[in-house]
Amino acid sequence: MNPAELSFRRFRRLRRSEGLRRLVRETRLSVDDLIYPLFITYGTGVRREVPSMPGVYQLSVDQLPSEVEELRGLGIGAVLLFGIPEHKDELASGAYDEHGVIQQAVRSIKRYDPEMVVITDVCNCEYTSHGHCGVLVGGEIANDPTLELLARTAVSHAAAGADMVAPSDMMDGRVLAVRRALDEAGFIETPILSYAAKFASAFYGPFRDAAESAPAFGDRRSHQMDPANRREALREIETDLEEGADAVIVKPALAYLDVVALARERFDVPIAAYNVSGEYAMVKAAALNGWIDERRVVLEVLTGIRRAGAGMIITYHAKDVARWLREEAGAEATALLAAER
Repeated sequence: MNPAELSFRRFRRLRRSEGLRRLVRETRLSVDDLIYPLFITYGTGVRREVPSMPGVYQLSVDQLPSEVEELRGLGIGAVLLFGIPEHKDELASGAYDEHGVIQQAVRSIKRYDPEMVVITDVCNCEYTSHGHCGVLVGGEIANDPTLELLARTAVSHAAAGADMVAPSDMMDGRVLAVRRALDEAGFIETPILSYAAKFASAFYGPFRDAAESAPAFGDRRSHQMDPANRREALREIETDLEEGADAVIVKPALAYLDVVALARERFDVPIAAYNVSGEYAMVKAAALNGWIDERRVVLEVLTGIRRAGAGMIITYHAKDVARWLREEAGAEATALLAAER
């Protein structure tokens, strides 16, 4: 065959310059996509870095105004709160205490910045003396007695001013219990962001340092999902939506992008992916050792999560990403201005 007769697609034509690449880009990462987790602890003047999560801190409530000011300055408009109480007990009473650390934190943030979207994690593990997500009966996590505690916690968060509650415990029926309790308490407008597909993952280790929530014995595989199960994840999501969830989370993100993508195809609701602590820590460790370009890797990771279908990304990288996106936008604006001249 005459070489002149050969034909092939020249995909590289649209990759020749940054301007062309930007023009045809299919997936865009925005600061509006980001939710930043915060770990709230007791005491005053506390800003304690988590050893396994460089750049992430446990904060006391009095530190929140300056933290929120920084987030606002970066354009980050949503936070997810986790609490670390001073005292723990078998019934997780600190979780639904009107004066608990999360309830205080919500009120503090909303006083300082009423427009900041405050999402609260609803679970028991940080508040129980045994570190498990539910009430223990005979050494087993009892599903149904736990629902009442979760419902009480969600109502206390809504009463404090939370914009959204996020049950993360993976008890069966907890979305229905929370929805009923919120409605009965008059919080019919408070949405539920459910951890609908939360897997029993090895990527949670650093989080348990940050939240001081490691179980005293055993593990959480009796209620968190088996990492091998994708179809079950879709059933979990469908059930939570039927029970009243307004949006759902897939957690972790990177090892479960197939679940994110399938959920996006199947369900017409907002979907979040949690870029969890182990994912963050691995990138940070490699970057600190000079093995990777942290900026490029993080932006690639988060773009991949968006490409899979997540409209929201819960990530500890949020502050850095906001700065990088701002720098990129500034560079683009400067280039355009120079071209016009």
